[in-house]
Amino acid sequence: MSQPSEHEHGRQDEAMPGPRRSTDCNSRRPSRSSAEYGAPESYRNLDGALAPVRDAGDATTAQQPQRQPSSRSSAREVRNARRASTASRVDYDNPDAYANLDEVIDVSPVQNPDEEPTRRFETLEQVRARDREYTRDQRLEERKASGGEPQPGLEIAAEESGRVEISRLATQIYTVSYLVLFSILGTLARLGLQALTSSYPGEPVIFASLWPNFAGSAVMGFLAEDRMLFRDPLHANRTPEAKQSKGPDQESGGSGESPTAADLAAAKKEHAAIKKTIPLYIGLATGFCGSFTSFSSFIRDMFFALSNELTAPGAGAEAARNGGYSFMAVVAVLLVTVSLSLSGLFIGAHLAIALEPVTPALTSLFTRKIVDRLAVVLGFGSWIGAVLLCIWPPDRGGRGQETWRGTATFALVFAPLGCLCRFYASLWLNGRIVSFPLGTFAVNMAGTAMLGMAWDLAHVPLGGAVGCQVLQGVQDGFCGCLTTVSTWVVELAALRRRHAYVYGGASVAVGLALLVVIMGSLKWTDGYAALLCTH
Repeated sequence: MSQPSEHEHGRQDEAMPGPRRSTDCNSRRPSRSSAEYGAPESYRNLDGALAPVRDAGDATTAQQPQRQPSSRSSAREVRNARRASTASRVDYDNPDAYANLDEVIDVSPVQNPDEEPTRRFETLEQVRARDREYTRDQRLEERKASGGEPQPGLEIAAEESGRVEISRLATQIYTVSYLVLFSILGTLARLGLQALTSSYPGEPVIFASLWPNFAGSAVMGFLAEDRMLFRDPLHANRTPEAKQSKGPDQESGGSGESPTAADLAAAKKEHAAIKKTIPLYIGLATGFCGSFTSFSSFIRDMFFALSNELTAPGAGAEAARNGGYSFMAVVAVLLVTVSLSLSGLFIGAHLAIALEPVTPALTSLFTRKIVDRLAVVLGFGSWIGAVLLCIWPPDRGGRGQETWRGTATFALVFAPLGCLCRFYASLWLNGRIVSFPLGTFAVNMAGTAMLGMAWDLAHVPLGGAVGCQVLQGVQDGFCGCLTTVSTWVVELAALRRRHAYVYGGASVAVGLALLVVIMGSLKWTDGYAALLCTH
């Protein structure tokens, strides 16, 4: 038998864990034209110390040493079998623009859940390029096969595989209904958590936006990493990721080793590609998490730190301080909020991995027949109910001032409007610049500016007590749901490093500059007048 070449030795050493990895890494890094990995040169900037995982169809797979079965590999096999234990029978016809939603992008926070020694790291830019190529190829195939666009219908029964296809119109109705419902629930969760964590003496964190931003990011991390709630094996081999992950052994029926890591990565990508088309998942990620968190409130707290208006309950009036301390206060709010929001994203993802053995599956037939239709009633019914509560507030006729409208009900009326504006702005703008999510940036800046203007109008004052309550509802409801931190940190974690710093820095700098101009122009000239409502 001929001795393996030096190039083959290098590839084997790269795939094997152990002391050999401490040798010259630069000689084994994939180049821009690497045929084995297909990895761009920018991978070095993201995770240059780790080699990417090989595709299941890599010709060098057979040269890699066989590993003895372990308890970890057995656990993986059990998880893989459980992921395929529930079959879904529903296909949703999503518009192509849904791929621009960064909340449902195929980049999960933890890309190596089983802590494999080698792995491939994917960025938001790469996933977007792959999705665009797949969409373009799919359109060409449909035109060649049918000679035109498919005719829309409410529900078309598919004979093969017993699937039920949900039409594009029904899919959009379900998606909007979920967004309306979960925006209301997310707003209630944010207002409730702020009330619980910002009203006691001696609290360690004196800006109320921190807890909702952390909690909402944690829920987003759980949803992004979860592979059990929406698993759908009947879609296998129909996604671009599944097709790309199939190796020669799977295509031709040849014999070979079981590529456990490749199977796990393929199952994860396939599941992510399927669940991002489900309206319930879009409603949870875009509607609930996006409304639970608020970028505009975060920037407002930064401005309060800059203007020395952040005071703990019971601390009395703020003491005068110089600009250096104000700068330190701004940096403190920035570091604490961003770091804890990113930490919440990864904590939620780790929680999804830990709870994977016990996480139940939502059967898609039950979702389609009951949950989807119920969401239409509950979503728009809750919105109408919020309007009625504003007309006839529950505390009307009491001894004190009416506070329900300023505290919650006006916010619930404006919340779906902000969420839907963010949703459609993401559809239209996020795909325009791959390295800079323009849709999320635009809504965060617009919502921050509107919050500043509403704050100024409330402190002029304008419109009496009812006008004050409406403006408070605009701040908490419309601006709170129009802006989002959960999507923002998902994008920061998924973008390439340089792009993430540019995008994150621009978002914070432009947002704070807007409030300095809008809110600062009133505070540092005429000053704020007392509010005419107590919320």
